[in-house]
Amino acid sequence: MSEAKYIVGIDLGTSNCALSFSVITGDTNATQTIEELELPQVTAPGTIESRPLLPSFLYLPNEHELADGALALPWDDEATVAVGSYARSQSAKVPDRTVTSSKSWLCHDGADRRGPILPWAARNPDIEKVSPIETATQFLLHLSAAFADATGVPLHEQQVVVTVPASFDPAARDLTVEAAEYAGLGGLSLLEEPQAALYSWLDQQGNDWRKQLTVGDVVLVCDIGGGTTDFSLIAITESGGSLELERLAVGEHILLGGDNMDFALAFALRKELESQGSKLDRWQLTSLVQGARAAKEALLADPTLNTVPIVVPNRGSKLFQKNIKAELSRQQVLDIVTDGFFPECGANDMPRQARRTGLTQMGLPYAQDAAVTRHLAQFLARQSNDTGDLIRPTAVLFNGGVLQSAELRTRLVDVLNGWLSEEQLPPIKVLPGAKLDTAVARGATYYGQAKSGRGVRIRGGTARSYYVGVEEPMPAVPGFEPPIYAICVAPFGMEEGSDAHVEGEPLGLVIGEPASFRFFSSTVRRGDAVGTILQDWSDDDLTELPAIETQLSAGSGDDQNQLVEVVLQSSVTTTGTLALYCVDRSQNRRWKLEFDVRGHN
Repeated sequence: MSEAKYIVGIDLGTSNCALSFSVITGDTNATQTIEELELPQVTAPGTIESRPLLPSFLYLPNEHELADGALALPWDDEATVAVGSYARSQSAKVPDRTVTSSKSWLCHDGADRRGPILPWAARNPDIEKVSPIETATQFLLHLSAAFADATGVPLHEQQVVVTVPASFDPAARDLTVEAAEYAGLGGLSLLEEPQAALYSWLDQQGNDWRKQLTVGDVVLVCDIGGGTTDFSLIAITESGGSLELERLAVGEHILLGGDNMDFALAFALRKELESQGSKLDRWQLTSLVQGARAAKEALLADPTLNTVPIVVPNRGSKLFQKNIKAELSRQQVLDIVTDGFFPECGANDMPRQARRTGLTQMGLPYAQDAAVTRHLAQFLARQSNDTGDLIRPTAVLFNGGVLQSAELRTRLVDVLNGWLSEEQLPPIKVLPGAKLDTAVARGATYYGQAKSGRGVRIRGGTARSYYVGVEEPMPAVPGFEPPIYAICVAPFGMEEGSDAHVEGEPLGLVIGEPASFRFFSSTVRRGDAVGTILQDWSDDDLTELPAIETQLSAGSGDDQNQLVEVVLQSSVTTTGTLALYCVDRSQNRRWKLEFDVRGHN
């Protein structure tokens, strides 16, 4: 492999992808300028334009729909699918052939992420569906080809950092790495998106960041994108007389973002249309959602616009039946989004749980409460330090496309200041942000520089503590499962690339027959050390992860269906995947259990 010439940061976003890069120099004191790559993409059949963002949409046209070469790219004359702007525009016209929110599906452990399930709403058997991991691979292949076309060097030979939500569990991280490998990008690094946003701010501020933040400050990174809401807390500490950054906490994975807001706007428009006698079927509603998204983005991006028209294609049988027309106003966007998703609430207000219908269609596990402010209140209410005192932010950094709206940022600041005022704390400092749509990609590039000693590092490690369930022996009792306790095998903040030995009595490992291994995680039990045993816990303490169902092989000289005395060792890979080893020290054997979704658990 040739020596890397660039550090490349990739934001593989739910709504948009972005790529930035910097040239690698031998001088660690030299300033490394971060540049954003303009990404060529099809904007209309036969038309290619370069734009700073690549919309995370994949269009799967009918084989007879377009002329040969209509989707050709500078590096692919025979492209048959579209990624980017044209795909996004088709999502409003042909929603059952457009893949959207694939990143949300990639991290949904209830879905077959390798199976052809997208577009999810497509019911036409003639549509050849794709998997979430295939979709992510398509985006990465496009970004890789665009980089090689612009620089003349292959992306796989560079130092690549890809960002993921802080709330991604190890399985979702592993899937992201697998998609990158399918795109030829092995050996990359992963970085949490909120950290990337702060890295971008550090790059923008240079050494002046130390004038804005001091020891004791706690930065709340509030990242609201197209599909998810992420919260992180990062503390300013001191070591050896120098300021340092340390990640304190991350929130749970909340499927709540711009997609939800698009649905809310579409439902309001549908109500208006139905009052005028226009009834929309499900296909037209999907089209209206995509039209509302485009109109919302236009209104929030241009303060001079007051209204944007939306056209919903006609699905009737009459040849000259008119399309359905609607109009979205700036005031509607502000009223519905601000009051519906960012309502004023108290610091003790928690997300509301709606009563569920007994039967529900399978789909993404969206948050039941649309109020971002109540999710934020819950996140902060769960954060405490080693002495049990609540952690309160002193500064906030906004990120994500949703928060490009000044009105939404102002509402969040007002809500936060209301909570701080109740505790007689000073108002929160708002850190001036860079371009919210490309900050994550730029921050990923800065992180790559910092790894080489050319920037400030955030001390982080794993964003959760991890536990394995151990069954307690008990007599068989009809109707009762044996109780289990949880052992901490990886503490909060365990550094990537490190190992840990779980001290304690040997455990019995079932080999030679099918068995289920239960795992748990926690974002709030940050004080548990390796080997900590939990006999009882609440749902707020631990979250159960998907079990690993497997049959561990017995050796040739072993009896089948037996228990082997083992001790536990854990390891966190450089990409955040957790592996647990069951070690039989008497015979120098070990079995590996990994949060790995590649089919060889």
